[in-house]
Amino acid sequence: MLESGFSEEDLAAECELMVRQQILERGISSPALLDAFLNVPRHLFVPADYISQAYDDRPLYIGSGQTISQPYIVALMTDSLRLTGGEKVLDVGTGSGYQAAILAEIAARVYTVERIPELAKSAKTLLEGLSYDNIEFLDGDGTQGWPEHAPYDAIIVAAAAPAVPESLKAQLKMKGRLVIPVGKPYGQMLKVVTRTKKGFTTRDACPCIFVKLIGREGYEQ
Repeated sequence: MLESGFSEEDLAAECELMVRQQILERGISSPALLDAFLNVPRHLFVPADYISQAYDDRPLYIGSGQTISQPYIVALMTDSLRLTGGEKVLDVGTGSGYQAAILAEIAARVYTVERIPELAKSAKTLLEGLSYDNIEFLDGDGTQGWPEHAPYDAIIVAAAAPAVPESLKAQLKMKGRLVIPVGKPYGQMLKVVTRTKKGFTTRDACPCIFVKLIGREGYEQ
């Protein structure tokens, strides 16, 4: 029995239920993605007071004005990248580290950027403690990406921008995909941007609500 009062078996059952009802039954069926969600213990990525809600169908507060996204949204964004394994992925907005862990289960290498030092430190400690050795961490402005390791096969952004940052588009590999919420602070559209020989194509995935992406090419503080 954990300090939270829940057993590992109870939490594993909650995780399986989450994957089946919130992800698979909503049409996301990639075996690699479903396995990733089963392998990553979401309850470790939320504050202790929220463990009982870790597998609920909604976002949860993680401190510093930030949230861990609803499981389905994490799944939808990840699925939109069309990862097959072997990719190099940029994760903008590390937050709790949950999205980075999901990506690391599928992709070869994950580069994750977080502007809030406290979150960056705790996520790094947690992910390294879980033996993820294919994730690299950077404290900084995510709207600028991580140019040193570009280009990326895929880029995922867990905060809303007023427009797609040009720096992120520039760091995307040919045929690569960028998933990002774009719009006003209190309501956005999740967009999937693909780089082609003729430029960039964009499609709308679904309406969403994310915290603001703060930075040079995002919102001001």
